[in-house]
Amino acid sequence: MKTATRQINCATFQNQLPELIASGEGFSNHPHYQTCEMCRALLSDLEIIADKARQLFPIIDPPDAVWDKLQIAIESDRTSFYSA
Repeated sequence: MKTATRQINCATFQNQLPELIASGEGFSNHPHYQTCEMCRALLSDLEIIADKARQLFPIIDPPDAVWDKLQIAIESDRTSFYSA
């Protein structure tokens, strides 16, 4: 997301955060982030919270058999839907 070079307030910056984070562009080059200690502290806190949340619920990949069974179930449903 491209942001105008004019300064924005904290509320506007914080409203843009979901888009900035989702875009993968990051926010460290954003003019408001560079000049606002409060928003930098907020983002630091959010990163800590996100890291701790990932530790609570580690990502576990299911066995390949689960994906095979899902594929079979999808194909079975598709076949029964089109043959009805």
